[in-house]
Amino acid sequence: MIKTDALDTRPWYQEPWPWLLMSGPAIVVVAGFVTLYLAVSGQDGLVVDDYYKQGKTINQSLHRDDVARQIGVTATVNFDQINDRLVVALSRTDGQALPAAISVGLVHATRSGEDKIISLSLGVNGYAGKLPVLGAGKWNVLIEDAQKQWRLQKEILVDARPVPVLQISPAGKS
Repeated sequence: MIKTDALDTRPWYQEPWPWLLMSGPAIVVVAGFVTLYLAVSGQDGLVVDDYYKQGKTINQSLHRDDVARQIGVTATVNFDQINDRLVVALSRTDGQALPAAISVGLVHATRSGEDKIISLSLGVNGYAGKLPVLGAGKWNVLIEDAQKQWRLQKEILVDARPVPVLQISPAGKS
């Protein structure tokens, strides 16, 4: 016959099995609170309320690519990160004059709060202005005239290395 007094000398909380069995649900509860915190504190920057309106805007943007291709506009963009200068040289093959002003959008791939729009006027050396600080990651360079009739765009990667001089031509036929 086995004596039960000799086996039950330790309290339950000193045994490993109850703690092992309780650790699974405890981890799930902690993970639930972490998920709740991330959901409440994060921003839903990529969610669009009106998908139909957004689709119509995309079609208008594609039309601007077609106009840029028709007039033959191309750009050379120099990111002078040492002097914090952005220099854009435009050319057109249709023989028309260059616009007096352009806007350069530096659009972050996932964080719309970090987007930067720079208005540049035509000067002796092309279009020049102050280069804002860009965080690491993927960025879209968007160049358009003041009337938003045409646009040029290209994706760049910003990291510890200097951004190379960009040659931007109209997007391919869609």
